[in-house]
Formats: sequence, structure tokens, C-alpha cells
Amino acid sequence: MTHAAGRTRTVHARQRRRRGGRLGYNALGLLATLVMAFPVYWLVVSALRPNHEIRSYDQTLWPSSVTLDNFTRATETRFFWTAIQSSLVICVTSVLGAMVIGTIAAFAIGRFRFLGRKAFMMVLILVQLLPPTAMLIPIYVQLNSLGALNEYWGVIVVYLVTVLPFTTWMVRGFVVNIPRELEESAMVDGCTRMGAFRRVILPLLAPGLAAASIFALITAWNEYLFAYVLMQDNDKYTLNVWLMNFTTDRGTDYGGLMAGSVMISIPVVIFFLLVQKKMATGLTSGAVKG
Repeated sequence: MTHAAGRTRTVHARQRRRRGGRLGYNALGLLATLVMAFPVYWLVVSALRPNHEIRSYDQTLWPSSVTLDNFTRATETRFFWTAIQSSLVICVTSVLGAMVIGTIAAFAIGRFRFLGRKAFMMVLILVQLLPPTAMLIPIYVQLNSLGALNEYWGVIVVYLVTVLPFTTWMVRGFVVNIPRELEESAMVDGCTRMGAFRRVILPLLAPGLAAASIFALITAWNEYLFAYVLMQDNDKYTLNVWLMNFTTDRGTDYGGLMAGSVMISIPVVIFFLLVQKKMATGLTSGAVKG
């Protein structure tokens, strides 16, 4: 009885320690979530505050009155609609191009063995380590010689090659998880290599394509440096560069700036909500084998 009671107390003590450790980890995770979410909360709340309240030294967690004047002023700012057009044209085209080229390249890397394959895969990783500022001057000089400055297609090419290495590497992780037997069975039934890829492999890559596309879109949508340097006309600037209109010699319109930032983030949030289920599936399945 004494031995059994001692074992019971030991088990209960372990359970209490585990429960205490679990609560500690949950509290730490909740604290990290609050720290990361607070800037987003403050951005939205500031966009809804009156302008005089934003400039006040007595800040509160919730505005005394909610107003949409900041959003109205932001939409009436010069070049707002042309900035939307520029961002959509550049980002959608570059992401679609990267997904098409990256998927074909990932299929080739994942299915075929060729000389320099491993070196090429290492290059895909290493190019991600290069800071954009280090490539700015060479890219500017090269695009200037090609007559691509202040042109949509010049920025599209830059964005495409920026997101292409990561897209290729990520989709390749899903290609190697698809059994070769499925592709071989389709080819036995009369499909060509590309026919088997289109009818069998591509549908199975949908979760991976969703995951890669959201990362590519976020990268392209949030890019500022190249859009600012390579574009020269105000009516061709993207939304991130357009936000500079709220800072003038007379000061910064923080209300309009916050409202503009909120509106800029909405398209990416909507796209994420549309593909979140496939993205979650893709992230877990792509991590199984690589």
C-alpha cells in the first residue's frame, strides 16, 4: 500500500509539473501573439481615429470617436487609382509568371537527374541570401541599357526573378512527394510526359502552388525599393510608393497614411483567406520529404 501510494503521488506530481509547463508555454505563446498583433491593431485603430486625436499626446487603446474620413481622404489622394492599377498589373503578372516557370523548373529538378542538379539547387538557396540593395545598381544599369526603366515590364522581370528561386524550391518539395508510379501509369495509358504532368501531377500540386503563390504575392506586393527606383512617373508608382504622398514639407498625414496602409493590406488578406485551406495542406505535405 505504501509503495502504491508513493507511485500515485509521483504520477500526480509529474502531471502537475506537465500541466504547469503547458500553462507556461501557453502564456508565452499568448504573449508573443499579442506582441505581434498589437501593431496591426494599432494600425487599424489609428486609421479610424480623427486626425487631431492621432496627433494628441494622450493616446488610448480605443478612439473616442470612429470616423471614415481618413479612408475618404486616402482614396481622393492623387494617383490612388493608377497606383492600384500598377500594383495589380506588376504583382499579378510577376506571380503568375513565377508560378508557371517555377512549377516547370521544380518538376524538372524533382523528376530528372542531370549534371549540375545539386549545384543548381544550392544556387537557388544562395541567391536568397543576397540583399536587394546589393543588386540594385547592377539591375538599374542593365535595365537602363535595355530601355526598361519606367516600364512595367522591367519591374515585372525584376519581381519575377526575385520570387522565382523560392517558388521553384518550394514546389520542388511537393513534386518529389508525388509517386512516380502515378505518372508512369498515365504514360502507359497513352499520355505523353507533358500530358501526364498536366492531367496527373498538376492537380496534385494544387496545395503546393497555393502555398508558394501566397508567399510570392506577399513578397511582390510589399516590395518598395525597386518600384521606387525603377519607376519615374507618379502615375506608374505602386501602392507602397504611393504612400509617400502623405508625407510633405508641411508634415505627415498620419490618418491618411494609416488608412492607405490598411487598404493596401486588404487584397493580400483576401487572397490568403481564399487559399488558406490549400495553403495549410501544402505546408504540411511539403515538409514530409525534400
